[in-house]
Amino acid sequence: MTANTVEFGLDTFGDVTQDESGTLESHAQVIRNVIEEGVLADQLGIDFFGIGEHHRQDFAISSPETVLAAIAGRTSRIRLGSAVTVLSSDEPIRVFQRFSSLDAASSGRAEVILGRGSFTESFPLFGFELSQYEKLFEEKLDLFTALLSNEPVTWKGTTRPPLSNQRVFPTIENGRLKTWIGVGGSPASVVRAAQYNLPLMLAIIGGSPYRFQPYIDLYHRAFAQLGGTVQPIGIHSPGYIADTDDQAREELWPSYKAMRDRIGRERGWPPMTRNEFDSEIESGSLYVGSPETVAAKLAPVIKTLGISRFQLKYSAGTLSHRKLMRCIELYGQKVIPAVRAAIGDSA
Repeated sequence: MTANTVEFGLDTFGDVTQDESGTLESHAQVIRNVIEEGVLADQLGIDFFGIGEHHRQDFAISSPETVLAAIAGRTSRIRLGSAVTVLSSDEPIRVFQRFSSLDAASSGRAEVILGRGSFTESFPLFGFELSQYEKLFEEKLDLFTALLSNEPVTWKGTTRPPLSNQRVFPTIENGRLKTWIGVGGSPASVVRAAQYNLPLMLAIIGGSPYRFQPYIDLYHRAFAQLGGTVQPIGIHSPGYIADTDDQAREELWPSYKAMRDRIGRERGWPPMTRNEFDSEIESGSLYVGSPETVAAKLAPVIKTLGISRFQLKYSAGTLSHRKLMRCIELYGQKVIPAVRAAIGDSA
């Protein structure tokens, strides 16, 4: 990626979708659909395809690397990664091994976005205490970054046994595994990404995207103080594209509201109103509409915030696979070229 090039990606959490008759599809069918969506993204020349990790009924994918490996076998150029890997409740060595294996299978196209996750189901599932939420992530990130050198690792912490001059296989064939830190709004996490010299992926899922400018400024200041070169900055935000503005809003609204209200009930949020939905589209971080409308909204965000990658979280609740495929098609064929033209990106 050159200095003036912006990458465009797609993210999905493998939301359990409805078929054309309105019946919920099986987890297995959703996974097969996601593979087809990743293949289409590659055919359209989209730069990155990310799959998030969840452990709950409304999302089908708990092992992103497995699904990404299936996509790798049917694609040739698109980069493949997580969005996000919940490192706190996983084993850093196994995470590295799974993604280094994906990197080998895809001829060097693997990436990983590490985060603490916005859901906590994985903690009791794998026997971790939520009271150690911060400590687990801090120590496991420290170990994971040590593995990126492809050299023997000596490490000691409090949450797992120490390592002494330990090799981990398979190693990365060329260079090192591209590793991002996913941040949802914690200044400490922004600084931590800089301290480990890792790219920053901002999850901007509500409110004005421009309110994250202070986090980007903080990231730059941290690198200036550390004496390093600023790493790439990306944004992950939800959206949906259809042929017209009205069609996009009307198709997305029922599924988006159902998903938002289901999660909201668990977290004490009030039900989402149509006014809130429309407001997020108009001035928030929800990129919904025709290709022209989405491109016109996205271009100034990319230019103003100075980001290197934008990842559209295109899946939303039960919205059908057919509609998601059309969204991906419009994103690749129309939105991305229009945004590149608007920001003067010649890629």
